[in-house]
Amino acid sequence: MDELIADFKHYLIVEKGLAPNTVSSYCRDLERFMAYLKAQKLTSFDQDHFVILNFLSELNNENLATNSIIRMVSSLRKFYRFLLETAQMTTDPMLQIDSPKRQQHLPQVLSQNEVVSLLKAPDTTTAIGIRDRAILEVMYATGLRVSELTHLKMSELHLSLGLIQTIGKGDKERIIPIGDVAIDWIQRYLETARPQFLKSGQRSDTLFVNHYGRPFTRQGIWKNLKGLVKKTGIKKDVTPHTLRHSFATHLLENGADLRVVQELLGHADISTTQIYTHVSQKRIREVYNKYHPRA
Repeated sequence: MDELIADFKHYLIVEKGLAPNTVSSYCRDLERFMAYLKAQKLTSFDQDHFVILNFLSELNNENLATNSIIRMVSSLRKFYRFLLETAQMTTDPMLQIDSPKRQQHLPQVLSQNEVVSLLKAPDTTTAIGIRDRAILEVMYATGLRVSELTHLKMSELHLSLGLIQTIGKGDKERIIPIGDVAIDWIQRYLETARPQFLKSGQRSDTLFVNHYGRPFTRQGIWKNLKGLVKKTGIKKDVTPHTLRHSFATHLLENGADLRVVQELLGHADISTTQIYTHVSQKRIREVYNKYHPRA
C-alpha cells in the first residue's frame, strides 16, 4: 500500500502538475485511510464501498470538521480514479459514495450604523485620510473585491455616468453603478490627495496609490482598515471582504432583487449570492425579537 501512495504522489506531481501543498494534503488523507485499513486487518485498498463508508463514519464520530471530511472524500475519489486509470482496479467504490454538504458559515457583516462610523473614521484633513475615506466609500458603494479595488484603473472610472467597470474572477467584466457620495470622495481624492502621492514626473493609471505613488496592495488595504476599525471601537473581526458582505446584505434588507445583487457582486452562480438571504433573514429575526411587543 505504501508503494501505491508513492506512485499516486508521482502521478499528481508529474502528470497532473498539482502544487506541492495540494499533493501533500492528498497523501496525508490517504495515509490516514491506510492506517484505518491496517487497524481493520485489511491489507489492500481494493475494498467495497462499505469499508469506506465505515471509515468516513469514524471520522465523523471523531468530530472531524465537515469540510475536512469533504476533502477526504475528494482525495479518495482522485486516488481510486488513479487506480482505475492504471488498471490496478476494475471498479470504483467511490461512485457509490456522496460527499457531505459543505458547511456554510454566515459572513460577518456590519450594521448600517457601524458602516457609517467606519466611513467617518479617516482624518479627512490629511491627504491620506481623504484617500482612505475614498477607498472605504468605493468599497461599500460597489461591493468590489479587494483585488478588484487595488486593480481599479483611472480609465475604468465613468463618474459622469455614475458607473465604474472592473474585471472580476474568470476575467469577467462588469459595470457597476456608484453613488453620488462615493463619486464625491473620489473626486476630492483625485483633486487634492492623489497628486501629493505621485512624485515629480511619476504617472500611474492605478486609481488608488500609496504615499510612494505605487499601486496599493491587498495587504496595505487590510492594514489601514484594521487601524480604522480599532479607532471606531467596532469589536467585530472586520476585513476588506466585510464591506462587500455588508454591501450585499444591506441591499437585500432594503428590498433589492437577489438577481441584481448577484450581478453587482459578479457571482457566476446565484447559489453563492443566496447566503446573503440567510444573513438578511437573521437580521429580520433580530429586529422582530427586539421591537415586537409579543416577541
